[in-house]
Amino acid sequence: MTTVTIAGLYAIVDTALIEQALLDAAEQVIQGGARVLQYRDKKASSAVRRQQAQELQQLCQRHGVPLLINDDVELARTVNAAGVHLGRSDTGLEAARALLGPDKIIGISCYNELPRAQDMAQRGADYIAFGSFYASNTKPEAVQAPLTLLMEAKKTISIPLVAIGGITPKNASELIEAGADAVAVINGIFTTNDYCKAARQYAMLFEHSHDESLFKD
Repeated sequence: MTTVTIAGLYAIVDTALIEQALLDAAEQVIQGGARVLQYRDKKASSAVRRQQAQELQQLCQRHGVPLLINDDVELARTVNAAGVHLGRSDTGLEAARALLGPDKIIGISCYNELPRAQDMAQRGADYIAFGSFYASNTKPEAVQAPLTLLMEAKKTISIPLVAIGGITPKNASELIEAGADAVAVINGIFTTNDYCKAARQYAMLFEHSHDESLFKD
C-alpha cells in the first residue's frame, strides 16, 4: 500500500475541456492548492497521451503532487506516475497492482455501491471514489449517490473517500462534512476563466474544515 495520502482538492485535468496549454493549466491548479492531479484524455493518440502524461508527471514531481492516470495502467507505468484511477470496465485491481507494484496508488470508482467499495478496500485499493453526487456535465448519465453513502462508508472503510460529480465550492462543504476526504473536480475549475482562483476556492474548504476540527471536543 502507498504512503501517499489522498486528501483535499483532487483536480481532474481533462483535455476535452482545456483549450489553453495543458501544463499551464495544471500548474495553475497546483498553485491554487490542488493536492492530487488526474490526467484524463479519451481521444488523443497514444503518442500524444504519452507525451502529455510525461510532461505532467515531471510538473507534478517538481511540486510534490501525485499524478494519477485515468483508466490506463500501462501509461501510468510507462511515465512512472504515482498511480491510476480505474472504473468498472477498466483493468482489474489485482492486474493493475501486479503491473504497477505495491507502492503505487490505485483508486477505484464505486459509483453509489457500498458493497463494491468495501470489497475493493479489502482487496487493496488505496482510495474509493463515490458519485455522482450532483448533476454532472462530464457524465450526465451517471448514477446518483446520496450524501448518506459517505457517512455509511466511513463506518467500515478506512482508506480515503473521494467524492465526484457536479461538485461546486457551494456544495463541496456538505460532502466534506459527510466524510469525503477529497473532492474530485473537473468543470468547477476548467470551465472558469481563472483556474488558480477556482482551485483555491475548493482548497480553502479543507483548510477551514481542518481549523474547525481543532476546536471540537
